[in-house]
Amino acid sequence: MVTRRGFIQRGADAAKLLALGAALETGKDRAFAANTAGANPWAYDDTIYRKTDPKLIRYKEVKRFNSTRPSPRCVALGNGDKLFIGAGNFVTEHTLDGSILAETTVSGEVRCLAVANDGMVYVGMRERVEIYNGKGPLQSQWTPPPGKPYLTGLAVSDTDLFVADAGNRVVLRYDRTGKLKGRIGTKDPEKRKTGFIVPSPFFDVELAKDGLLRVTNPGRHQVEAWTVDGDLESSWGKPGAAIENFCGCCNPINLVLLSDGRTVTFEKGIPRVKVYSADGAFECVVAGAEAFEENARLCGPNDCTVGGLDGVVDAKGRIYILDLVAANVRVMEAA
Repeated sequence: MVTRRGFIQRGADAAKLLALGAALETGKDRAFAANTAGANPWAYDDTIYRKTDPKLIRYKEVKRFNSTRPSPRCVALGNGDKLFIGAGNFVTEHTLDGSILAETTVSGEVRCLAVANDGMVYVGMRERVEIYNGKGPLQSQWTPPPGKPYLTGLAVSDTDLFVADAGNRVVLRYDRTGKLKGRIGTKDPEKRKTGFIVPSPFFDVELAKDGLLRVTNPGRHQVEAWTVDGDLESSWGKPGAAIENFCGCCNPINLVLLSDGRTVTFEKGIPRVKVYSADGAFECVVAGAEAFEENARLCGPNDCTVGGLDGVVDAKGRIYILDLVAANVRVMEAA
């Protein structure tokens, strides 16, 4: 049993100990502040990951040209060595050396592009797809998909158009007239289908020569292979800041395929372009983060919706990198 006087005495002793501890901690804090000389000890420093080992870079820049319009968002390749860049309400057609061939004004801000073998240009805006015949006039405008669509990637075949919808986190399969044929990657907890994780408006799809789709799953830091009917066949990729991995909240943001089945990936935050084998083994760097300084500064830890890179590959294996911040295209050739 503790008497009232004893209880009061214990309280006084405890208060003395607390005061002593606070004084000691204050002294430590002052000493720490003096030693760090104003530096923030909790600041995240990723400087080491923004420097690329030169031995890993196996491409060289052979040309660079500016986008005609500011704030470009996407790039696509058409037949006849034509390069299409979407920026604002414009789709500009270039030769592969950057010369301007034509420009089309569209009804909204371009988010993604695809050009079919017959020359039809599919333009993805935030909520809908529009089709142009390559000469300018609008051919058709599709009804927006239900939910909260945010279209960010297109891939077209002779019969189908595949639409990466970042808002609804699904790949939509349409026929070329705009009729919906299927939904790929739909989340279904009962069947243990986790779906795509898309934290920011970057989500891409490509159709490979093997007939499978390659889709980025940026929140899982993976590239996945899907059948056109919606079956997941394989996946590869791991999170991490090391060069062979994908870092940040959501990478890779875009991809393109080389003719031999290898994959070229594009990242934001620490912007870099890399090549992986057909089965997902890291091979080399096309361009490291130090090549995109302005892009790297723009996309910080508090906003991952800006910055980033897109790209295409031509028949000779040259990689065309569209810098969404610097508004230019770099032509990269194997060294």
